[in-house]
Amino acid sequence: MPSLTWATKSTFSLPTADLEMDSIVYPQGVGYPDASPENQLILGDNLQVISALLPEFEGRINLIYADPPFFTNRRYPMRIGRGEDSRNPKEWQLAEGYPDHWTDLDAYLDMLYPRLSVMYRLLAPTGTLYLHLDWHASAYARLILDEIFSSGHLLNEIVWVYHGPSPIRSAFNRKHDTILAYTKSEKYTFNVDDIRQPYDPKTIKTFNSSPKAGFGKVPDLKRGKVPEDWWYFPVVARLHNERSGYPTQKPEALLERIIKASSNPGDWVADFFCGSGTTAVVASRFGRRYLASDISFRAVHTSRTRLIQIGSPAFTLQHIKGLNPRINEVDLQATLSLDRDSLGLKLITQNAKDIDYWEIDPAWDGSLFRSAFQAIRPRKKGLITNHLDFPYRMSNLPMCVRVMDIHGQTCWLKTGPNH
Repeated sequence: MPSLTWATKSTFSLPTADLEMDSIVYPQGVGYPDASPENQLILGDNLQVISALLPEFEGRINLIYADPPFFTNRRYPMRIGRGEDSRNPKEWQLAEGYPDHWTDLDAYLDMLYPRLSVMYRLLAPTGTLYLHLDWHASAYARLILDEIFSSGHLLNEIVWVYHGPSPIRSAFNRKHDTILAYTKSEKYTFNVDDIRQPYDPKTIKTFNSSPKAGFGKVPDLKRGKVPEDWWYFPVVARLHNERSGYPTQKPEALLERIIKASSNPGDWVADFFCGSGTTAVVASRFGRRYLASDISFRAVHTSRTRLIQIGSPAFTLQHIKGLNPRINEVDLQATLSLDRDSLGLKLITQNAKDIDYWEIDPAWDGSLFRSAFQAIRPRKKGLITNHLDFPYRMSNLPMCVRVMDIHGQTCWLKTGPNH
């Protein structure tokens, strides 16, 4: 078989890395404080993250969805404003999302090759990897995956088709991505009946009108058909209900088809370029366990808030040991205070429009933060709630509150049991 070589391609050694616990998140307080979560959301370079996970997860992950940078040589900002006119980008309030900028193609492949190689090690013998790219680098990635998996294990080259405006005037508009699906062995999970879709009404009409339709082969019209290897799903538009503000967010329907096809309830699903967290959200919704990581603080925070909003089972929030899990950490206590009443806790702030997220551990043990109650700024309009109710009387332990603003600045506030 042909193989892809480039000037800097070489064998690599995995970095040594350990994970450090930031907190346990119990969305809506379910399971607090005793449930021990399996799901993990991790901040850090994914080569280090995978290195730290290998001792426990090598050969155990049933499905990996990888949506790395596409080699576009662009920088993607994230929208952090609320109530802005989506039709006027010049007025948007933006922060750094993630860079997809490389000195050359060699540098990009030096990033991609070792990560795909170690993802292969994580896959279970019946596991599947879906690699999502576009025209910039998918051809190179296919040769790399042929080398790692062998070309005989290419399950599908899937084309995701979408529409939208384009500035291109000197070529056909580029409106599809490529998803390369590879299996680790000849025996793999593929739940064909879970992904069937209805036949087109015209097809149903044709078969009902003539016994000669289909050259004598009559499909089970009620059961539906297996999707082709081209998929049409609309992109997550600016006004879409799924929109998180994180750039290049993928639609939940796309991940739903992948997760239903190539995993079963209780299986491990992983995404090490998790971005806005769509893979973890959909995996959780359909009863899968998840591992999700990203090098961007804002990606991990966006994933956290989405998981909370759907009521995911409890999950751990971790980071590579020695890495500061927050950006621009400052003391915001000059602008914040707490007011405890019989119903819960009120956050008093001078800059309510800038508060993005706050959470409470109502029985803080002074060591591990267990987030039992969370407040999230609305995605489109309005201010974050300044009051969180407690459904029961708390212990005599002190409470701890963590607050984050739209710029990523964070602070801790503590209050005694009788304050």
